[in-house]
Amino acid sequence: MFPLRLCLRSTLSLVLCAAFSLTTALAASSARVFRAGAATSNVTPPLGAGIVGNFVIPPATHIHDELHARCLALDDGTTKLVFVVVDNVSINREVYDEAKKRIQAATGVPVENMMMSATHTHSATSARGSNAMVMRGPGETAPLDEYQSFLVQRIADGARRALNNLEPARIGWGVGQVPQHLFNRRWKLKDGKTVVNPFGEQDRAIMNPGSSRTDLEAPAGPTNPELYFVSVEAVSGRPIALLANYWLHYVGGVPTGHISADYFGAFCDRIQELLGADRQSPPFVGLLANGPCGDVNNVNIKGPPQKHGPYEKIRIVANDVAQEVMRVRKTIRHQDWVELKSAQSELDLKTRRPTPEMVTRAKQIMARPDTVAPTHRLEKNYAERTLSAVNWPDSLRIVLQAFRIGELGIAAIPFETFTETGLAIKAASPFPTTFTIELANGGYGYLPTPEQHQLGGYETWLGTNRVEKDASRKIEAEIKALFAKVR
Repeated sequence: MFPLRLCLRSTLSLVLCAAFSLTTALAASSARVFRAGAATSNVTPPLGAGIVGNFVIPPATHIHDELHARCLALDDGTTKLVFVVVDNVSINREVYDEAKKRIQAATGVPVENMMMSATHTHSATSARGSNAMVMRGPGETAPLDEYQSFLVQRIADGARRALNNLEPARIGWGVGQVPQHLFNRRWKLKDGKTVVNPFGEQDRAIMNPGSSRTDLEAPAGPTNPELYFVSVEAVSGRPIALLANYWLHYVGGVPTGHISADYFGAFCDRIQELLGADRQSPPFVGLLANGPCGDVNNVNIKGPPQKHGPYEKIRIVANDVAQEVMRVRKTIRHQDWVELKSAQSELDLKTRRPTPEMVTRAKQIMARPDTVAPTHRLEKNYAERTLSAVNWPDSLRIVLQAFRIGELGIAAIPFETFTETGLAIKAASPFPTTFTIELANGGYGYLPTPEQHQLGGYETWLGTNRVEKDASRKIEAEIKALFAKVR
């Protein structure tokens, strides 16, 4: 047996060690400082450039509101994250990759800690390069055109300025409900009826069918009424930034030839006004990232007809979203510190290829005189896309990401993602609150589920959709694995 004095000394030593460890841990905890910073870069293109998003590309003749790259930087003392949301319909991966490379070289923030996405406004010029129909396989690159190069520099500058603006901050997040503007735009037809598509095939689903049709059965998919947001404020309570996520396509109602950030930009302006954050230094930054809404718009074909003037519906939607953010924001607690984590992977997906019969038919359509009436009004558009698809690579490589902000999870996908995919990701997430940002780190067209592919319709057509029909399932599984890494 040990002498009593020795036992007492040993016990005292253990108590002192435990007390020292606890004191050290508490000191380290109190020393943790959460920081945030934000900035914007103007990315408005010159007049005369083509406005993309529809099958007709008019030149820009007027700028209604400026386009921006809106940047938010977060820092938990160990990890820095950068989020960038750009007012554009879709931006190629190589643009983002070059911007990330420049940011990392200047700041040391790893590229996998940066998320960059497009809002999907249909009133901006192209950031897809001189030949938007060309697809490139893994490792293939192409020179950036003038506007893409401009975007790279502006995005990089904005992110660096957001990092320069880092200051002690608090962060919180919340979820609201804005269901009144969400309608699934894909409708199934009654009694097994079909409609012809540009390839001469029969579809069971139709996009934007119009209110006069009597053969509509039901919407082909769901909507998600939830509105998500992350609020960041200085320790004094001054608003720094607010990043929101709403699952709705662009609104439109923009006159031909006008450049506009659509409701995404209008929301950012309105939330700044409601927060009383005008003319701050540094300036407040609002961001509205688009969620999985490849099959959702704001047209209620079963409701009474509505008429709105130019930009009127944009302002209505933006205000409703901003007002709901303000309502919920009053109920949340901004935390002094949360842990930040990120995970990224690259996934190879097979591309869809036209059959020999489709190629033959496309060539016949392209050779046909314009005096011959088409069986579908977009026949020639998709004949051109079919012939372009002959030269597509066998596969493409996409970037997928998952982020952790405390008990909030964020997924990032480079497609126009269907709402049901976003809901599946949310259901499988280990976090109590989860949302998905679409058109992130690239843009590869629509991402229907396998079940939606069976119904057909615009979003499933070759050229609108570019990847294998079970791609959404593979992406869901990969995002789940990435969430496990950051959890």
